[in-house]
Amino acid sequence: MAGKGDVFIIGIVGGSGSGKTLFSNAIINKLKSKHLNKIAVISEDRYYKNWGEMLGFEEACKVNYDHPDAFDHKLLRKDLNNLVQGNDIYIPHYDYTTHSRIEEKAEKIVGGVSVIILEGIMLFNDHKLLKMMDFKVYMDTPADLCFIRRLMRDQNERGRSVENVINQYLETVRPMHIKFIEPSKRKADIIIPDGAQNKTVIDIIYNKVRQLLKKNGVKNG
Repeated sequence: MAGKGDVFIIGIVGGSGSGKTLFSNAIINKLKSKHLNKIAVISEDRYYKNWGEMLGFEEACKVNYDHPDAFDHKLLRKDLNNLVQGNDIYIPHYDYTTHSRIEEKAEKIVGGVSVIILEGIMLFNDHKLLKMMDFKVYMDTPADLCFIRRLMRDQNERGRSVENVINQYLETVRPMHIKFIEPSKRKADIIIPDGAQNKTVIDIIYNKVRQLLKKNGVKNG
């Protein structure tokens, strides 16, 4: 491990809608519920910069949210270091309709975790974050499936229109995927071609997690 004692950090990267969250949940679901307090999942999209406050709503709407600079990776690294040291952290709550953080909705993660799962689109483009990861996964999911998932999510969870989602996909999502996300798969320890459906890889990673929990004195069946 990267000098972090007993904390094992897994980085999961892939395009928007590639199944990163499904994959994370598949790993966690293989652990018995009594051990869930030993695992933390942190999504990069909680760490967008507070653009609404920084620029105002109208200008924030013009930000390229599919570029590495859209994220506050410095804050993410700070929170990650605190969690590794056993401290509690509060991860931001980002409101996609206002492009701002809502401080009172920040989520507390209690320190003392053994495993941290990071998931996002640009994690491998921050070399300092990359160095903190012990195992790196890239979700190589077909583009059409990614787009369908993104369309459904942005409509249902973020209140966006079909036209708005399509325009963003063509203007920023696809170009940024080609420029930043796709090349970053070379930094992964393993590339998953079938998204969250690849049960063999899920089992491999689960066994790594289980071994660490066992090493730290946590029994897992």
